[in-house]
Amino acid sequence: MQGTIDLAGDAQARDAREKANSLALADFDVGNPELFKTDTFWPYFDRLRREEPVHYCKDSMFGPYWSVTKYNDIMDIETNHAVFSSASLLGGITIRDIAPDLRRESFISMDQPRHSAQRKTVAPMFTPTHLDQLAINIRKRSAECLDHLPVGDEFDWVDQVSIELTTQMLAVLFDFPWEDRRKLTRWSDIATTIPGSGGLVATEEERMAELSECAAYFARLWKERVNQPPKSDLLSMMAHSPATRDMNPKNFLGNLILLIVGGNDTTRNTLSGSVYALNKNPDQYRKLRDNPDLIDSFVPEVIRWQTPLAHMRRTALEDIEFRGRQIRKGDKVVMWYVSGNRDEEVIDRPYEFIIDRSRPRTHLSFGFGIHRCVGIRLAELQLRIIWEEILKRYENIEMVGDPKRVYSSFVKGYETLPVRIAA
Repeated sequence: MQGTIDLAGDAQARDAREKANSLALADFDVGNPELFKTDTFWPYFDRLRREEPVHYCKDSMFGPYWSVTKYNDIMDIETNHAVFSSASLLGGITIRDIAPDLRRESFISMDQPRHSAQRKTVAPMFTPTHLDQLAINIRKRSAECLDHLPVGDEFDWVDQVSIELTTQMLAVLFDFPWEDRRKLTRWSDIATTIPGSGGLVATEEERMAELSECAAYFARLWKERVNQPPKSDLLSMMAHSPATRDMNPKNFLGNLILLIVGGNDTTRNTLSGSVYALNKNPDQYRKLRDNPDLIDSFVPEVIRWQTPLAHMRRTALEDIEFRGRQIRKGDKVVMWYVSGNRDEEVIDRPYEFIIDRSRPRTHLSFGFGIHRCVGIRLAELQLRIIWEEILKRYENIEMVGDPKRVYSSFVKGYETLPVRIAA
């Protein structure tokens, strides 16, 4: 069993494994963000999949919740919309409950039929024809970014590449003022941060103040788009669609945050994770350099291996027995994608990073069913083009220190990743 391959170091891996194996299952709290910041959550999920794949945590910083940890069980929850709700009014899609007066609707945190009506508004952004047009832009900006890296010197890959390229893409998608594009990064981070965790803000009030700034900024852009002929950016699409043009302020901000986080955090952390994964698996890096055509399978494999969003949450609409456990109406049910993507019963050698897997798209990183990520193809396109451009230029991107990870059990990401490109 290679269940510790992702852990930061041998001693840390051993300690985490010993603690996970000695702790009573009733005391497991796999939603603790500290486990993700230290990358020590893996043995806890390994044990849950083996011994109690549907697990109840009675007490945590997020309150009580159920954990669903196996691939096929997660799929069953994802597709049972009659019983398991995404609605923001019931708590939304993350393990963390938001106070009722602060809840924001977005189409990912809506049930049918409203979900599909709003989702369809932005779907044209991700059609093959539009992606072909975006590909030209992605390649140009990727080349410019990579050509300006400080070759020979240590630098932070997260800031100079992952954040910069995904933020540029977001600015293009929204037709957002270029000089202010890093505001998008800030708002994405603020939307998912846990106040008081030593991170970006100390209180929920500070967090909401910055998100209000986001809403006000976009409201100004919205007024411009409403009074212009329809264009192909996301904001114009929403401004001119019957399903979204009359959104209330909370629904407006909810959809903005969804699109910003979806377009930023997932691709950004997978791009960072790709460098980390290749450094941890130098045989796969050699394989990729020797055969760049493997990028087509490398991209979905790194999306699985990284799993940039660790979970999604649902709320039970009624009492239900699920895999022998009694889930009650109103219970919080957390689907751990990060665990399902390591399920040995579905994925062969799941802890291994294998860039030429025969079925690399067997993973849960984008969700499943009606709530499956609308930007899947764009995320894969960005990663594919960026790595095509990297391989044209650089023999090796060497990790020269440990990454600093995000304090979150929702966003599975990196704050920093020190690297060097040999001169």
